[in-house]
Amino acid sequence: MQDTIIVTTAQQQRAMWLSTFAFTVCFAVWTIFSIIGIQIKKDLGLSETAFGLLIATPILTGSLTRLFLGIWADQFGGRLVLTLVMLCAAVATWMLTWAHSYPQFMLGALFVGIAGGSFSVGVAYVSKWFPANRQGTALGIFGAGNVGAAVTKLLAPMVMVAAGWMMVAKVWAIAIAVVAILFYLFSQDDPSLAERRKTGAKPMSFHEQMAPLRNIQVWRFALYYFFVFGGFVALALWLPHFLTGAYGLDIRTAGLFAAAYSIPASLFRIVGGWLSDKVGARTVMYWTFGVSALCTFVLSYPDTHYIVKGIHGDIHLHLAIGLIPFTVLVFVLGFFMSLGKAAVYKHIPVYYPNHVGSVGGVVGMIGGLGGFIMPIAFGVMNDLTGVWTSCFMLLFLVVAAALAWMHFAIRRMERANFPQIGNVTDLPEIINAAKVDQALAGAGR
Repeated sequence: MQDTIIVTTAQQQRAMWLSTFAFTVCFAVWTIFSIIGIQIKKDLGLSETAFGLLIATPILTGSLTRLFLGIWADQFGGRLVLTLVMLCAAVATWMLTWAHSYPQFMLGALFVGIAGGSFSVGVAYVSKWFPANRQGTALGIFGAGNVGAAVTKLLAPMVMVAAGWMMVAKVWAIAIAVVAILFYLFSQDDPSLAERRKTGAKPMSFHEQMAPLRNIQVWRFALYYFFVFGGFVALALWLPHFLTGAYGLDIRTAGLFAAAYSIPASLFRIVGGWLSDKVGARTVMYWTFGVSALCTFVLSYPDTHYIVKGIHGDIHLHLAIGLIPFTVLVFVLGFFMSLGKAAVYKHIPVYYPNHVGSVGGVVGMIGGLGGFIMPIAFGVMNDLTGVWTSCFMLLFLVVAAALAWMHFAIRRMERANFPQIGNVTDLPEIINAAKVDQALAGAGR
């Protein structure tokens, strides 16, 4: 591709930053119900489960459309597809102002969710402008558009308090429509599409695009993304409600504290991309899952009162996480989840350079489904257990499963590539076995 079409640094930067800005606005629209949904819940008298379903519905559409939108971006070019996605989302967001009943809001939320499909389009588009050794950083910068969730949390409460939730929908609809027009006017077709037009080559067929999905590795990547992205989206939607309920904050204050999670979980994705290029995506994933498991385990602990039968009478203990420690923990959790999001997508163009749209679409779809399933599960668990921290209990189970699968898959690959290590049990033996392998490899040369 880039051997025949010369790509300048200026073109690379333009594609990356325009796509990042467009994705930021798309993400702000995609998570709009995290704020306006709180007022709708009060107006309609919704249960926790019904509220969870409402705020998660846009995530469902954005997830399910990622596969097809990613493939279409490979076939027809990300510039055109991303523009159409944003225009459709603008119309759907404006139509929210016509809704009055719960089914109508659910239908509107379903169509608003197309904004979330922009991610797989942007990944396919941006990755085509950069060589493999720079794709991690470029996609990390693009993925920082997740900060759109924080934009909604910071700005939407102020607009909603001043002029009502309908004004939020109108302003967000106009914003994404304007950005769609600007993106199309100032962006360019990606080099792959330009090469096909130059040579008259046909795009890869749908069957060929889907071929890598037979690999279990793709679905392992999808589980990683189910946590690092799906968990991020779920908490981005749930935290304002969690903070108003568990800590008694008003909506504007809750939005500010929730942004302490959304901002690092978005912007530090850039760092995750850079680290994935420098130290390897696998190392970054170990950091992500290890720290996330620790954070979610601590956050899972509910506000608890203990009575200890002491020698001189009862001893009363109160264990709870205050608002400031909670904010620090979710900041750390968001930081490492952002590193993981970048690391997952560092794998895809390296392992599947000709199938970024389809593989990235599937991984993004499963990750997005995490953002749909988990808020509903959070609401159900609240209704069943009555414990606010049950959401973090679920997240701990997910990250523990992802960490276990990744570790055992890596160990299996190591034993396959270095069979002499399989029978040793201690570190010195492993080191000696590795030296033998290196010596044999040197003798073979």
